Amino acid sequence: MGELVPACAGHAPGTQRAATATAVGGLSRFAAARGIPAGLKFLLDYDVIEAFCVAGLNGRASSTRGSYRSALYRLARPVHGEPGQRATPFAGAKAPAPYSPAGRADLAAVAAAQRDAAKRASALAVVVFGIGAGLRPGELVALRGSDVTRHGRRVSVHVSGPAARVVPVTAGYAGRAAGLAAGTGNTHLFRPGPADRSYKNFVTNFARTLAADPAAPRLTLSRCRSSFICDHLAAGTPLRELLAITGICQAESLARYARHVDGAPWDRRQQAR
Repeated sequence: MGELVPACAGHAPGTQRAATATAVGGLSRFAAARGIPAGLKFLLDYDVIEAFCVAGLNGRASSTRGSYRSALYRLARPVHGEPGQRATPFAGAKAPAPYSPAGRADLAAVAAAQRDAAKRASALAVVVFGIGAGLRPGELVALRGSDVTRHGRRVSVHVSGPAARVVPVTAGYAGRAAGLAAGTGNTHLFRPGPADRSYKNFVTNFARTLAADPAAPRLTLSRCRSSFICDHLAAGTPLRELLAITGICQAESLARYARHVDGAPWDRRQQAR
């Protein structure tokens, strides 16, 4: 993308050309490192710009980040039009901490320790499709056995709803995901049978009823999803791919998860300012 730097900066007013070139250069390196395709329409995508301002400028003064954002937005308008109403650039809400490897083992043990077979399967579904596929509560509640497919070692979850997508299940959970879905057909995987699945706290209330050692971590789907996202951040999953498999619309939303990832390829514990 190096050749795009002078091309972009050349569109800026003369007095701003040097600063704009610096901003575009940083954005270009940020995008290239994350596998974003070459081309102005990709480089100057508003979500890519936001991700760069939130994550790529970690540690820089807020005034510097504001100047870079203004310069890059000015270049993006002729390519994509006005940005319209956007989310807060620097997400303030903290994401829940991901589970540690030991904590994940404890959760699997908690699921296995439930006395009722149906409850064991539902508890394991929270762990497997939360940490292994990053599902939201409504997505887990709607999940059916037929939504889980297997091709060789690759297991995928076909998520329905507003953020419909196909999610490759993390390798460590793929076998268990396929096992939970095997032979269930069109049956719900989480708490099968008659139930009010529109109830907001359907998953949360179930998790509260699980018998567990007091020392074990509390099972919450939000922490499971955070674990999934943080694992991908730590592994350096390209930005566009990560947005696609998580169902997240705006790249800046990932910054709140990156706070938990030491040495994340696209962020180092970005702090909201």
